[in-house]
Amino acid sequence: MAPLVELVGVGKGYGSATAVHPLSLRIGEGEFVSILGPSGCGKTTLLRMIGGFVTPDEGSILIDGRDVTRKPPEKRATNMVFQGYGLFPHMTVAQNVAYGLRIARVARTERARRVAEALDLIRLADLGDRAVSALSGGQRQRVALARALVMRPRVLLLDEPLSALDLKLRLAMQEEFRRIHAQVGGTFIFVTHDQAEAMSLASRICVMEAGRIVQDGTPEDIYRRPASRFVAGFIGEANLFEGVGSDERVRLSCGTVIPGAGAEGPIVCVVRPEAVTLAADPAALPDQCDARLFATVEDVVFLGPEVRTTLRTDSGAQALALSRTAGPLRPGDRVTMGWATADQQVIAA
Repeated sequence: MAPLVELVGVGKGYGSATAVHPLSLRIGEGEFVSILGPSGCGKTTLLRMIGGFVTPDEGSILIDGRDVTRKPPEKRATNMVFQGYGLFPHMTVAQNVAYGLRIARVARTERARRVAEALDLIRLADLGDRAVSALSGGQRQRVALARALVMRPRVLLLDEPLSALDLKLRLAMQEEFRRIHAQVGGTFIFVTHDQAEAMSLASRICVMEAGRIVQDGTPEDIYRRPASRFVAGFIGEANLFEGVGSDERVRLSCGTVIPGAGAEGPIVCVVRPEAVTLAADPAALPDQCDARLFATVEDVVFLGPEVRTTLRTDSGAQALALSRTAGPLRPGDRVTMGWATADQQVIAA
């Protein structure tokens, strides 16, 4: 099946700086894709090129099989929700939502019907006559979303739309985005620097680093099988143990040898904190913990649903373990860290 959005060798630079190195990307109809990366990695530039707000220096952008590389935003089957919402403060909620329809000369009765549908979708049906200046941050975010959705775009582009909200409201809006995407069934492309947000919302994540997409996959793939040290460190928390691989084995810098099929040369062994088991007596570790390191406890923090233990391995590397229950460990205790090699990812350094 042909993709709804296709980028072929698309790149963009500003003077001597390259914002996006030439890249290709295919996005299918109905997908919820997150473009994830740190500030300055090129993700917003990439989104703005898809929306027509930035013209690429090279390559082609196709939407539904049509080349739109040089077409302005209003000539594309896209609509964009900006980080600052872009609402008109002198207009009511309904007037803001209806603005694009009015510009498009949609008939008044049809306009009113579609605005009512959009306000019902975002659960603000009773606030159509309210001034946007009187709304909360979460309500303004919903109005900005409704104003984009009312135009019925094939592709909805979202540029860090939740970044201005506090944590509790951000989590609530994530639920709303999931509900609306499921109800509308459109294609959403969502830019964010927040890995937890990307993993909770998207069915697919494109991780960007320095203007390049360095990994593209499902949230589970990205988290469990990071393709590089950057991805491993950027997506969630990870223990990164350096070493050298040879002959189906990995020798970590501390001297410990663990299984590591396919690893050759300098490597980084990635172990997520929740995969680590701690024991004061090595014999107490479960049999499946076939990789082990000696360490000293530096800190133990109770976080309610989990206990966070910071450690220092004998080679001097800092490590982290997350567990469901609090043990008798205290700073200064000597422990053995164990994990199943099935839970590790060995990547080239």
